[in-house]
Amino acid sequence: MNAPRARVTRRPVHGVLLLDKPLGWSSNDALQKVKWLLRAEKAGHTGTLDPLATGVLPLCFGAATKFSQLQLDADKTYEAVAQLGVKTSTGDAEGEVIEERPVTATEEDVRNVASRFTGLIRQIPPMHSALKKDGKALYEYARAGIEVERDAREVTIYELNVALVPVDIAQPAIKMIVKCSKGTYIRTLGEDIGEALGCGAHLTALRRVETGGFHVSQAVTLEALEAMTEQERLRCLMPVEALLRDHMVVTLDGENAGRFLSGVRRRGNWPDTGLVAVYGEQPRALLGTAHVKAGELIPGRLLSPLEIEQILGNCGTGVSAQHATLASTPPIPNIDQI
Repeated sequence: MNAPRARVTRRPVHGVLLLDKPLGWSSNDALQKVKWLLRAEKAGHTGTLDPLATGVLPLCFGAATKFSQLQLDADKTYEAVAQLGVKTSTGDAEGEVIEERPVTATEEDVRNVASRFTGLIRQIPPMHSALKKDGKALYEYARAGIEVERDAREVTIYELNVALVPVDIAQPAIKMIVKCSKGTYIRTLGEDIGEALGCGAHLTALRRVETGGFHVSQAVTLEALEAMTEQERLRCLMPVEALLRDHMVVTLDGENAGRFLSGVRRRGNWPDTGLVAVYGEQPRALLGTAHVKAGELIPGRLLSPLEIEQILGNCGTGVSAQHATLASTPPIPNIDQI
């Protein structure tokens, strides 16, 4: 008879951990594992990565979960490899082969076709995706062998570098570096480029190297986290305000800070802006987000007094001052470095 599993004592943890998600793990499984390692009470991720994808996945804990939507809406950069000449049922290596065609594409063909997929483009979401139709995820229909009609969606490809790479003589492939808006399906992009080259394609590798200013070089692996002590794991956390780096900063004195935390608008000589991070003055502490309209500071997502107290006291977080100033984002690699 197996011994009962020890109960984990949860605790308040506030901050952001950049995980280099391992191959084969769902985003939620990775989140739950890290939540368990940190013994955190509350956690959420910032948009899923497919199990066959790796790369940077910001995980939010405690008060940081209030601002996770900002990462969902952020631009992202991926490295990907697509095998030419073979289409699969899922658009990636996990699916069954449904079509094979000869590959005659040249490097010049690849360069020419890439320009057609830069800028504002339209994509039909893949059936094997979490997008919902009539309250049900598309992949649920796909697993039941049902294909439903999907509307094309507009996405933006800001930068697209594509190169032809012969994996072997029989299986040429393309490698891509894609900087894109939210909602872009890299599998679909690979398939569409394959169709434009006249041979079809499916994705064989996908890695997210950047999202919303966070780079994979700043991320920690699950294996490394497991090998750490509890305090070392907590020191991997960045502060909640790491999610608000693009926000204008407004600092309020004690009286105005208290009123703001109660949801009361404040007046001041601030320019109109939609993104404001609001801090209390003494002690300096993040209070929440707001926007400014006609000189009014209008509260958005607010931290609770208890959350602020826990963060100021480093209650179970281990976030040190050195994490408050984030390293600059490293440059995206050249296509030849993939």
